[in-house]
Amino acid sequence: MTYTPDQVRALTPYRRKVEVRGRQPERRDLFLCHAWDDRRGVATQLNDLLEAKGVSVWFSEKDILLGYPFMREIDRGLAKSRAGLVLITPAFLTRVDNRGVSDKELSELLARDQLIPVVHETTYDEVRKVSPLLGSRNGLDTADDSMETIATKIAELVTLDNELMLVESD
Repeated sequence: MTYTPDQVRALTPYRRKVEVRGRQPERRDLFLCHAWDDRRGVATQLNDLLEAKGVSVWFSEKDILLGYPFMREIDRGLAKSRAGLVLITPAFLTRVDNRGVSDKELSELLARDQLIPVVHETTYDEVRKVSPLLGSRNGLDTADDSMETIATKIAELVTLDNELMLVESD
C-alpha cells in the first residue's frame, strides 16, 4: 500500500503514539486526573516532569489513541494505575462541580483512598467548596513549590513506595 505525502504527514503522530504505547508497561505508578481544559498546558507539563524522573503516568493525552472509546480507556487506565494524582485547577473544580469526566475519575480515586492532590492556581478553600473529601487531603500546592519541585517530591514518594513493595514481596 502506498501513502501520499499528505497522508504520511497526517498519520505520523498517530503511528508514533501507537509505537510508544507498544513499549509502555501495562501497570502505571500514577493515573493523572485533570480537567480537559488543562490537558495541553499544566497537565502535560506535570506529566512530562514526572516521566523525566522515571515515574510511569497514565495520561489521557498520550494513552487514549485515535478511535478508541474514551470512557472505556479511562476505566482501563484507572484499573492499571497504582494511585491517582489529581491536578486541581479552577477548570478541574468546574468540571467536578458539573459532574464531568473528572468527577467520575475523582470518585474512583477517592473510593480507593490512594490519591495525591496538586493544587494549581486555586486554594484549598475553593477545593473544599466543591469537594470536601478532596479538600481534606494533604497535598501539594504550586503556591508553595514550583511544578518542578512538586514533580520531584512525587517521584521520591513513588520511588519509596516501589521500594517498599519490593521488600514486601520478598
